[in-house]
Amino acid sequence: MAKLPFTPDLSVHPEVTAFFDEPTNTISYVVKDPNSKSCAVIDSVMDIDYAAGRITYEGADRVIAFIKENGLEVEWLIETHVHADHLSGAPYIQAKTGGKLGIGENITLVQDTFGKIFNEGTEFQRDGSQFDRLFKDGDSYMIGTMTVHTMHTPGHTPACMTHVIGDAGFVGDTLFMPDGGSARADFPGGDARTLYRSIQRVLSLPREMRLFMCHDYGPNGRDIAWETSVGDEIDHNIHVGKGADEDSFVAMREARDATLAMPKLIVPSLQINMRAGQLPPADEDGKTFLKVPVNGL
Repeated sequence: MAKLPFTPDLSVHPEVTAFFDEPTNTISYVVKDPNSKSCAVIDSVMDIDYAAGRITYEGADRVIAFIKENGLEVEWLIETHVHADHLSGAPYIQAKTGGKLGIGENITLVQDTFGKIFNEGTEFQRDGSQFDRLFKDGDSYMIGTMTVHTMHTPGHTPACMTHVIGDAGFVGDTLFMPDGGSARADFPGGDARTLYRSIQRVLSLPREMRLFMCHDYGPNGRDIAWETSVGDEIDHNIHVGKGADEDSFVAMREARDATLAMPKLIVPSLQINMRAGQLPPADEDGKTFLKVPVNGL
């Protein structure tokens, strides 16, 4: 098994509240320190009516209402990666609640790649400066009295990070529920072999550790779910469970990815999320536009 850059503390049991966004099948989380009012928000959502070009905030407002109703203090707003299937609500929530915005340090690779694809020009900073902190593998930070450890788990994207908080791991799109398998690895900067190795790092965590997914699609008509465990993934994951070998996973993942359509919100999501959830700058008339690269993704 892959070596961990830290020792998990299973005696710490963060309080996790999930918020499911049905249009994008995204699960956002408020993670509270049981010993204080401190919390973090992980993978929040901003709503968009793409055809109408209209941004709204119903999902983010639900998270904000929960925070205020419970008197919580937001210390961090965490993005596990640059999402290609939903827009981040982090800066909107940050403006209402405070807190620092963090993502993996390889956001700079994502910004460089998609800055070129969307022809953003030199005014678009590709150094991650839109975020308050860029995490490296093995970094740590605090949510109240809880220590959070970061694991670089690329493959779906270069910037993917897993955040381990006590007995809970937030894996982003590195893994799905056991009957969902794994996420695609064919976006620019993605790689199936790298994803397999990242998953093995996650599965090297203690079997009893809770794992929280960023997405679920209810395979075979089951109810939406988002919490599993390392042990359940090892024993039952349809792509990597029961000791599935690397070459077989790569062959399966690459063949499967070749059949998948691009996410319907990939164009607005990438342009906004690589800016830490901010819209592109408005023009001289105060209007904001998103670009559609023809044959560019």
